[in-house]
Amino acid sequence: MNFKPSPQLTEQQVNMGLKQVIKDGLSSEAMVCLTGGTFLMSMALLMKASNFQIGLLTSLPIFTNIFQLLSIWLVQRYNNRRAIMVICSFIARIPLFAIGVLPFLFSGGTSMTVLLFMLSFHYLFGSIAGASWSSWMKDLVPAERMGTYFGHRRRMMLILSTVLSVALALGLDYIKLHYQQYELTAYGVMFVVGGICGMLGVWALARTPEPQSYLPKENLLKLFSKPLRNTNFRKLLVFQSAWVFACSMSTPFFSVFMMKTVGLSLSYIIGLSLISQVSTIFSIKMWGKYADRFSNKTILSIAAPLFICCILGYLFVAQASSQSMAIVMLVVIHVLGGFSLAGVTLALDNFGMKLAPNDEAIVYISTRNIVVALMGAFAPMLGGLLADVLATQSVLLSLPIAGKVIPILHLQGWSILFLGGGLLAIASLRLLYRVAEEGETERSIAVGHMRVAFKSSLQDKWNREALLNLIYYPVALPVMLGKKVQRRLVRRMAIIRRYSTGTELRRSA
Repeated sequence: MNFKPSPQLTEQQVNMGLKQVIKDGLSSEAMVCLTGGTFLMSMALLMKASNFQIGLLTSLPIFTNIFQLLSIWLVQRYNNRRAIMVICSFIARIPLFAIGVLPFLFSGGTSMTVLLFMLSFHYLFGSIAGASWSSWMKDLVPAERMGTYFGHRRRMMLILSTVLSVALALGLDYIKLHYQQYELTAYGVMFVVGGICGMLGVWALARTPEPQSYLPKENLLKLFSKPLRNTNFRKLLVFQSAWVFACSMSTPFFSVFMMKTVGLSLSYIIGLSLISQVSTIFSIKMWGKYADRFSNKTILSIAAPLFICCILGYLFVAQASSQSMAIVMLVVIHVLGGFSLAGVTLALDNFGMKLAPNDEAIVYISTRNIVVALMGAFAPMLGGLLADVLATQSVLLSLPIAGKVIPILHLQGWSILFLGGGLLAIASLRLLYRVAEEGETERSIAVGHMRVAFKSSLQDKWNREALLNLIYYPVALPVMLGKKVQRRLVRRMAIIRRYSTGTELRRSA
C-alpha cells in the first residue's frame, strides 16, 4: 500500500477519507470499550488493585503523552504522518493480545505489575500515533465543518459504545453469578477481541489519504518552544492543564466510589454510564453545531460549570439516606454529566486544533498534549494517595443560625476528594477567560439563542404532533376496546390529523 502524501486532495478524496476516519473511530471505540474504562477498573479491582494502582492505571494514557516528542521528530524526519500513525498504532495493539492470552497460559492469570507494564507499552505507542493523527485531521477536515464532523463522528462512536457496554455488562454479571472461576478469563477474551477491533481501525487509517505538509527541520527543542512563546496558545495551555488536573484528581474514582461506598454492581454502573452516553449522543450534535457557529470558548463557558456541578453532586450522593435515593441522584448526575461533558470534550479538542498554525500543527498539538499530560498524569496518582489517607477522615460542615449550629454536610473519604476536585475546577475556569478565540461570542448571547431555538423546536414538534400522538397512539395499543370502537376512533383521529395539516397549510399560505 502506498503511504505517500498527496500534494493536493480532490473533494472526492476528502469525502472518502472522512468516511474512513469514521470507520477508524468506530473500531477504536470498540477497542477502548473492551479494554478500558469501567471494565478495566472492574478487572483491576478483581485483581486486588490498591487505590494508588488504580490512580496509576488511570494516569498511564495521559502520562505517556509526553512521548509525543518522538512523533514530532518522526514527522520532521520522514514527513509522512499516515505511515507513522499506521505503524505505531499497529505496534500499540499488540500488547492487548498479550494481556488477553496470559490468563489462558497461566493458571494464576496475570498480575497488576504485568498489566501495568503491558498497558504502558500500549499507551506509549498510541500516544506517538495520536499526535500524527491530530495534525493529519487538521489538514484533512475542512475548518468550517470541524465541529459538525467531529460531533457526528463522536455521536456514532458513543452509540456503538453504549450498545456494546450494555451487552458486556450483562455478560460479565452472568459469568460472575454462574461461572465466577472464569471471570478473569472473560476479561482476557475481551482484550483479544479489543485487539482485533483495533487492527481494523489501523486498516481504515491505512486507506485514508493524507494531504502533504511540511515541518521545518529545526532543532527539536526550538520547535517545542514555539508554542510556549505564543502568548494566546500559552494561556490555553495553562487553562487546559489546570482543568485536566482538577478533573483527573476526582473523576477516575467515581466508579470505585459507586462500587465500594454506594454498593452498586457492575450492571448498575454500566447502566448509569449508558444513561450518560445517551445524554451525550443526543447533545453532541448540538454542541458541534454551536461550536462552529459561536466558538469553542463559548461552549466551554456554558458546559464546564454544569460539569462541575455534577462533580460536586457526588457529595450529596454520599449523604443519601438509602441506596435507592443514591441511585436516583446518580441518574440525574449522569444525565447532566453526559450532556455537559459532550460539550467540554468537543470544545477542548477543537480549541487546540483551531489555534494551531497549519504548518506547525503537530508541534502545537503535541506541546499541548505533553504539557497537559504532565498535570493529568500526576492528578490521579495524587487522588489515589489522598483517597487512602482520607479513608478514615471526616469533616462536618455546619452553619450557625439563631445561636444554633445546623449541620449541612458530613464529608468522609471520597467526598472530601470530590469537593477538592470541584473547587479546583471552579478556580481553573477563571483562566479560560484570558484565552482569545476568533469568532467568540458572549455566553449570554449563545445561551439566549440556544433557549429560543429549543423553545421553537419544542413548540413545532409538541403542539402539532405530540399532542395528537398522545391521543392517537394509545388507540393502537391492545387495550380493552372492541374492534369497531378502535376503527371508529382511528378514523376520527385521521380526520383530526387532516384538518390540522390543512389548517397549517392555510396558515403558511
